[in-house]
Amino acid sequence: MSPQRSSRAKLVEGTLRCLERLPADRITARAIAAESGANLASIGYHFGSKDELVTVAVIEGLDRWLDEVAAGLAELPATGSPSARYRRAGAVIEATRHRHAALARNFVGALAKAQHDDQVRRLLAAGFRRSRPSVAGLLGLGEDQAGQDAAGLVLALFDGLLFQSLLDPALAIEGERMQQAQARLRTILPPQA
Repeated sequence: MSPQRSSRAKLVEGTLRCLERLPADRITARAIAAESGANLASIGYHFGSKDELVTVAVIEGLDRWLDEVAAGLAELPATGSPSARYRRAGAVIEATRHRHAALARNFVGALAKAQHDDQVRRLLAAGFRRSRPSVAGLLGLGEDQAGQDAAGLVLALFDGLLFQSLLDPALAIEGERMQQAQARLRTILPPQA
């Protein structure tokens, strides 16, 4: 690994550690440099700004979370029904949600910054463009546009519920309640002929 690549990777890893233990307003460039063992100036060199580095780290953290979901689905047969895969993915997310709460809070912060920062917006949009096909593949939704659109809806559902639970853990909808809520939705969203 080249020294430049190594420094960049160290900064991302250090930022991920900061995201786990610090509130968003305490994640400074100096804190990241100290945590990563990298030079403070290397943040600007590799990422342009601390906000872009934090966004890259948030996306990396979300990708790793998606990898955890994929690992949780590995125990199901590849030919298993999309419904079973979806329920299992929900269970993995439910089981790991508390551990990733700080990452989720910083994701919300990155979304807010994206409204005023074109680079942050591009990074997040690219992350979603990359995630949709991955989610579609994990859940067996298909490789076509409808499968990717369905994956976008799944991401919106899980992200939205995650954001609500950050505001108040009592707003989490998990397990049997999730299945009941989805069954209720199916009554108003019947399959089209």
